[in-house]
Amino acid sequence: MADDITPDGSPGAAQVAPQVTPSVASPATGAPAPIPQAELDRITDDLILRFKQVYDPEIPVDIYELGLIYKVDISDERHVDIEMTLTAPACPVAGEMPGWVEEAALKVEGVTSAKAVIVFDPPWDPSRMSDEARLQLNML
Repeated sequence: MADDITPDGSPGAAQVAPQVTPSVASPATGAPAPIPQAELDRITDDLILRFKQVYDPEIPVDIYELGLIYKVDISDERHVDIEMTLTAPACPVAGEMPGWVEEAALKVEGVTSAKAVIVFDPPWDPSRMSDEARLQLNML
């Protein structure tokens, strides 16, 4: 994978910290060239902006600030794999939300495909929310 985006793990912070894994793609084998760092940074920033446009319909805060995005992998082929969760396993939009997230990722210039999967490990809890989300929900 060319880039991993994961929450930084600090309490209440849903911001992502890119971790770049070097690629060993070789032009001689026909494998895609690694994505240049500047392009990777732009794609990462654009993905975050798009994730911030997807809202949990029961909570007036976007899924990024809620801390629902656990991991994002960007391959050299520009495919985006997203691990996300829900605020509750019985969320009424559990079947639809991964599609919303995939659609958001596909709007980013340079992304060729996207797949979002829901995971429940670790379980979501309010400590995953950013300060911005806490402010919006009057939880500060």
